[in-house]
Amino acid sequence: MDWLNYHHLHYFWLVAREGGVGRAAQRLRLSHPTVSAQVKALEDMLGERLFEKRGRGLVLTEMGRVVYDYADEIFTIGRELVDTVRGRPTGRPVRLVVGIVDVLPKLIARRLIEPASALPERIQLVCREASAERLLAELALHTVDVVLTDAPLPAGSGIKAFNHELGESGVGFYAGRALAERLRPGFPESLTGAPMYLPTSTSTLRRALDQYFETRGLRPEIVAEFDDSALMKVFGESGRAVFPAPTIIEQDVCRTFGVVPVGPVEGLRERYYALSAERRLRNPAVIAMTQAARALGATGA
Repeated sequence: MDWLNYHHLHYFWLVAREGGVGRAAQRLRLSHPTVSAQVKALEDMLGERLFEKRGRGLVLTEMGRVVYDYADEIFTIGRELVDTVRGRPTGRPVRLVVGIVDVLPKLIARRLIEPASALPERIQLVCREASAERLLAELALHTVDVVLTDAPLPAGSGIKAFNHELGESGVGFYAGRALAERLRPGFPESLTGAPMYLPTSTSTLRRALDQYFETRGLRPEIVAEFDDSALMKVFGESGRAVFPAPTIIEQDVCRTFGVVPVGPVEGLRERYYALSAERRLRNPAVIAMTQAARALGATGA
């Protein structure tokens, strides 16, 4: 059995947290080569590179981020153990690590996560945004508790995970007032030739919209595509183009970005899912999120 050297892990953890070997060495009052050697020993034992050079500094590799998260929890628990033995209250919060697929609207993610903060227990929330592939890999490694996404786990996926449907929402088009008033008469046919911002083709919503346009013979002028739905809405604030958004967050979208509804996308619904590594949810914060979403239906007109 390979035994983990916690001194090596502690040096690695400090290097990652302090942002470099030099600052970690100063904190530890050790030489730069000594700290580097300890980190190298940990890498050799794990058989993985934990840092890579970028410019004049070091950044964590993908595996380095995984090891750092474990180390952070290990040393947090260690401090709490000492506090408990010495009779000091720890007030340890429930840790909730939520992976948010980068195509999921941020306002939807906030709405889905908010019920966890209403629990009587203290919640330590960690949000990570990345691609679905990356977050599913982290779910398999148990470094995230739940993944929020707009699509269920793909059929035939090698990742063992379970879908928990949270609800659905309609989709509408939004624009600055002048453009919206021009397009409302004759909607949706008026979308042909209209300037439009859309998600990139990797998103579930974009594929559904492409089918909607094709079925109705609509040919909007796609002037920009976005991986980030929040950035698309920020551009939409200019009033130069129409953009889609879930109707469940219509009030937030209109108030935040100064736009108005143009019209609904008839027959199109977006669905939202929580993906977990366990069939039966146990984390109280995750349970609160899923129960609240189902109680509300997470639906929009």
